[in-house]
Amino acid sequence: MIGSMTRTSILVVQQQPELRRALQAGLRAKSYDVMAAGTGREAMALAATQPPDAVIFDLSLPDADGLQVIGQLRDRYRAPIIVLSARSSPGDKIGALDAGADDYVTKPFVMGELLARLRAKLRRREGGAVPGQPAPAVIGRWQVDLASHRIARQDPAPESGDPGDPGDPGDPGASRKPGQTPRLTPVEWAVLEPLLRRPGQLVDTAQLVSEVWGGGRLQPGANSLRFHLVQLRRKLEDDPGRPRHLLTERGLGHRYLP
Repeated sequence: MIGSMTRTSILVVQQQPELRRALQAGLRAKSYDVMAAGTGREAMALAATQPPDAVIFDLSLPDADGLQVIGQLRDRYRAPIIVLSARSSPGDKIGALDAGADDYVTKPFVMGELLARLRAKLRRREGGAVPGQPAPAVIGRWQVDLASHRIARQDPAPESGDPGDPGDPGDPGASRKPGQTPRLTPVEWAVLEPLLRRPGQLVDTAQLVSEVWGGGRLQPGANSLRFHLVQLRRKLEDDPGRPRHLLTERGLGHRYLP
């Protein structure tokens, strides 16, 4: 009973039953407690019963204006609110953020990126790391910290021309100059995370694709995964052509070797 009280509680507000179930499964797989609602009225009732630690919110609700429900949640709870919506216009995003949302993700989405954004919001709310995050991993000369999405040199003394900038995880730069700190895209972080969480273990290709892209009908295949792994090796491995840490075993899967 004590253990369940310490688990992070996520309120999922999503009118589409299929997506609601997929979000529940993905969040529970990461050890979150999940409450799920299909309407604004149900969302407010669940939140009153157990105040959530975070909310993943669909603007399109069958019984209420989504912006009004966001405002009600913001007035009553400190929980970060991440909007997950098919609406992609700047006006919709501005309206949601002005109403009290903390972040905005458009559909179709990458499950790994959504989870990364959720962890980031929870860290800022608590002022620290989320429990259960692994220690920083070592890939070549770099220490990779999943908890903070930061990359740092193992050698604290920067190379010539390296300002020591830990990098912006949202920067989509596909390459770096020698000595520069690598910068990973959200999808690259999402690909890297399942491997670093299972050091030494082989992760099946289909499983890795499902974990990164959520297992939906629009998920890409092994070719997209292969592309992102090549990019990760270029950014992190000392010799991308002969990787020592991010390995692919043809026909089997992928693994991270410390």
